[in-house]
Amino acid sequence: MRHLRCLVAIVDAGGFTDAAYELGISQAAVSRNLAALERALGVRLLHRTSREVVPTSAGVAALARARVVLAGVAELVREATTGHGRLSIGHAWSAFGRATTEFQRRWRERHPETELRLIRHNTPTGGLAEGLCDLAVIRAPIDLRSWSHVVIGHEPRYVALASDDPWARRRGIRLAELAGRTLAVDRRVGTTTLDLWPEGERPAVEYTRDIDDWLAVIATGRCVGVTPESTAGQYRRDGIVYRRLRDAEPVAVRLVWRTEDPHPATHAAIALAVDLYRGGG
Repeated sequence: MRHLRCLVAIVDAGGFTDAAYELGISQAAVSRNLAALERALGVRLLHRTSREVVPTSAGVAALARARVVLAGVAELVREATTGHGRLSIGHAWSAFGRATTEFQRRWRERHPETELRLIRHNTPTGGLAEGLCDLAVIRAPIDLRSWSHVVIGHEPRYVALASDDPWARRRGIRLAELAGRTLAVDRRVGTTTLDLWPEGERPAVEYTRDIDDWLAVIATGRCVGVTPESTAGQYRRDGIVYRRLRDAEPVAVRLVWRTEDPHPATHAAIALAVDLYRGGG
């Protein structure tokens, strides 16, 4: 890192003397660091004359990479010393449904010091188990014994239909009516299981890979889908309509996080999510 900082400082300052001043070290130390970097890489990085210092072609490439590496280290230090400057929330299909945009807006207003990032990852924990996020919005039934979690709200279920389906003209549908249809189901992260229906009265099933695949087979009219309200709010597509499923239990929406290493902003995210699900101002 010391060698890379010297390379960047020499080019930015325009010479060894000014680079030494910027870094607070001697000019001889700057020269030694550059020489050590050139020996390690086996290439000449700078053309030095009495008037200027110009990067070689190898130096241009090394300089660009050095800037990326140093910026990454600076970000690491900033996050470690300020209590994590970024909060990543993962989800498999939808984040907070219709409230997603409002969550982002209020978070930016209330917590400008912590950048919010939403990540869609089609795994049961929405990227949490994979280390891709700090918290995850979970709706599917999974084993939660390894995680800390809290219910932030409940969502009614909807039926997704092709827009030219005869049922698209209706305001609501009942579970028993779906027994004669083919149901599109994402068995990895979906919230719908055949346990919603009594044995012997269950619909046929076609399994899909992700939300895009699920929407595609429904748009053809070959299948229908059952999904939480958040999908209806976040995935408005041409050729798809959503109608309320009148007699099904609502879906619990949870925020889930690692018990041993919670992000400092975890409880702030929970409070905001609960407020939005309750319809708070």
